[in-house]
Amino acid sequence: MRIGVPIEIKAQEYRVGLIPSAVAELVAASHTVFIESGAGLGSGYSDDDYLAAGAQLSTSMASLYKDAQLIVKVKEPQSREVSLLRPEHRLFCYLHLAPDPQLTTDLIASGATCIAYETITDEQGRLPLLKPMSEIAGRLSVQAGAHCLEKAQGGSGVLLGSVSGLEPGHVLIFGGGVVGSNAADVALGMGAKVTMIEPFAARRAALREQFKSARFSARDNKDLDLRALLADIDMVVGAALVPGAAAPKLLSTQDLSALAPGSVLVDVAVDQGGCFETTKPTTHCQPTFIQEGIVHYCVANIPSAVARTASQALSQATLPFVHLLAKDDLKNECMNNANLAAGISVAKGFLSCAAVAGAQQRDFSPWQQVL
Repeated sequence: MRIGVPIEIKAQEYRVGLIPSAVAELVAASHTVFIESGAGLGSGYSDDDYLAAGAQLSTSMASLYKDAQLIVKVKEPQSREVSLLRPEHRLFCYLHLAPDPQLTTDLIASGATCIAYETITDEQGRLPLLKPMSEIAGRLSVQAGAHCLEKAQGGSGVLLGSVSGLEPGHVLIFGGGVVGSNAADVALGMGAKVTMIEPFAARRAALREQFKSARFSARDNKDLDLRALLADIDMVVGAALVPGAAAPKLLSTQDLSALAPGSVLVDVAVDQGGCFETTKPTTHCQPTFIQEGIVHYCVANIPSAVARTASQALSQATLPFVHLLAKDDLKNECMNNANLAAGISVAKGFLSCAAVAGAQQRDFSPWQQVL
């Protein structure tokens, strides 16, 4: 299989789809790997590193897409990349199609088979290719939010950990999954008080056992007086996830009036449409905006801030599936591997992801019918 790794062209996206050690493993398996010149620089990998691993350099994105059969990248394809896709391509990356009907339409029209990192599963039904980036995004969410609370950034001037004799800052986290638990870990490490809203009783019990802190509480969302709780909150982290589908809206515009001016919202679910009604995507260059007196941090590719760590973790997680996708008979591989099959989002001109179809009110065709 001819495998291509292009430069990421989404704003301030510094990660790379495969690091040199992964390329070396694919080359050893008799695959040909093309790297667009400069693709690894944002993560600290030079063209020479890739050449030493056995890759071939492509001087342009167009030539890479022309040469490659399997495209391995990080973020969803931008319009220039979509225009280069052909029916014989397999595209492997984060797609986040639910909130993006236009991209869905364009990928269907390309005829390419598109496999989403975020819906591939493991034997326990977890999301192994989302997990490493969720860990990073969860940890960075509180780090970024703490900075946004500083007065010079438009925040309320609250120090999360506070100082002797004063109450600590209070962080509210929606969702107790990978993002939420990592956000809680960092917030507690900073000395903050943390309240987590988690609908599943077993998960709440596990989180209480994990953190064992008087500053941590996990609550159900039933019979919750949200406005009263928000009055005591300095930072809200949106970490709710419905795999493949649009994120649930957990705060309305009206709810923001219950927060103190200068409070911070960090929406880690922005790729899936966001947890807050007021969410709109931002970038690392312009990470925040203020609405209703509340600082919003809604960067759509948070892990790119630590691109080297993120690329290493992502490449390690995706490599086993790259090996599977590089085999000739994709339908047979999916028939034998339900975890890989769960990633099929678009195939041969058809939408094949039920969650995306539900979010966009479209018809879909199961991959078994179209591959």
